[in-house]
Amino acid sequence: MKARTLMIQGTASSVGKSLLVTALCRIYARRGFKVAPFKSQNMALNSAVTPDGAEIGRAQYAQAEAARAVPCAEMNPILLKPETTSGSQVVVMGRVLGSMHFRDYHRRKPELREVVGQALDTLRERHELVIIEGAGSPAEVNLKDRDLVNMWVAERAGAPVALVTDIERGGAMAALVGTLELLEPSERARVGALVVNKFRGDPTLFEGGVRFLEKRCGIRVAGVIPHLGDTGIASEDSLDLRKGEPEARGGALVCILRLPRLSNFDEFEPLAREPGVEVRWCERPEELEGARLVIIPGTKCTANDLAWLRRTGLAGALVRRVHEGQPVLGICGGYQMMGERILDPLGVESSEPDVAGLGLLPVVTRFEKEKSTAPVSLRLGEGLPGMRAAGGSEVRGYEIHCGQVTVAPGAQPFGMRVRPGEGQEPEGCVAREGKVAGTLVHGLFENVPVRRALLSELGVVTAGFSPADPYEVLADHFASALDLAYIDQLVGL
Repeated sequence: MKARTLMIQGTASSVGKSLLVTALCRIYARRGFKVAPFKSQNMALNSAVTPDGAEIGRAQYAQAEAARAVPCAEMNPILLKPETTSGSQVVVMGRVLGSMHFRDYHRRKPELREVVGQALDTLRERHELVIIEGAGSPAEVNLKDRDLVNMWVAERAGAPVALVTDIERGGAMAALVGTLELLEPSERARVGALVVNKFRGDPTLFEGGVRFLEKRCGIRVAGVIPHLGDTGIASEDSLDLRKGEPEARGGALVCILRLPRLSNFDEFEPLAREPGVEVRWCERPEELEGARLVIIPGTKCTANDLAWLRRTGLAGALVRRVHEGQPVLGICGGYQMMGERILDPLGVESSEPDVAGLGLLPVVTRFEKEKSTAPVSLRLGEGLPGMRAAGGSEVRGYEIHCGQVTVAPGAQPFGMRVRPGEGQEPEGCVAREGKVAGTLVHGLFENVPVRRALLSELGVVTAGFSPADPYEVLADHFASALDLAYIDQLVGL
């Protein structure tokens, strides 16, 4: 028997669909259901690598963790990683299909429906419940003929729909009513529940709003969810970065460059949550003043973002910082920028075949068509900037890159990549007596030993407490505000 399904759609982007799916995955998993998340198409530069090396959206990876399921490509069969304002790299079933203009991608949607349908069927065969996430709004009438992610998926899965809105931004009732008005009668009939998210204050004050919605729409309001704030769960995209960045709160300052095509910024969120640390996202040289550590993060467009560093004066500020003996760490694309040259003769990421790097590390990067995606075990080297105390620790991370880095003979590695049954191989590079370093491995700061080492070097005293499981906190929060008995009934459980 195929799994039951429930689809979460929204009146717009960033209304809380991803978090609601994550919460429901944990709610049903702890009730004993074998549950899986699914989003047919995700557009985000935050991605993750499954155990078998497939690249999927970070949100679906987190949802799989919440569901206590093994992440797999079927959970996010199509991932779009924007490269320009009009084009993206297209990842299908965890592997790069190519870079496309949005117009060309739109033309290929009909053939991609088969991929989406097969992925959904596979998940339903392996699980008891699949919780599906839509994208944007189902009421985008100009896109309906080639819909790949909203009502077409709901119909394909036979899924009832819960429609979510964000009351914090205002106009929530108009958004719900307007969305329903723009749906076809058969689509509207699928909507079995409304959810009002991010409510501040006493939810009983919205009882009149609930009565209005249920009378006007003829659909039950299955929950008014109080605003939760920082969830402790990895963010999906740069919209989350702009909304969720905390105000300056004092403490040891770590500056991270806010690159135009910044990717995988979620890997720094565990560090930003540490008491005694202020993480600042910087776009101007003067913002680096007082930083104890500067990090150049990953990017989808390495050469273009390096040009941006030069235009803004940040490149010069980084070079001066290094000459003054202050630490700089580069991760993935940031590491590649710190090298001597970036070669892209095949035009994988840029139209520039040969670009001079910052010259801070003795490495050269050459871009290849084949993308490397893999989970990684890394034994950290000694004397790393900001994390000397973690030397020798084995940490977990992941690689997602097309740039292949060649390190000069005799250079000090960042660490040793541990391959079970295959020994070890050098990874990354360290120079200038440990003040400058780079690695291709994402996820370093998601490892407790790395954060503890950095905090120690920054002189931050930690309380040594263990934080609560964020998925449990999220599930408790949503469960207390949702009418789960009604949702069970809607799904047919």
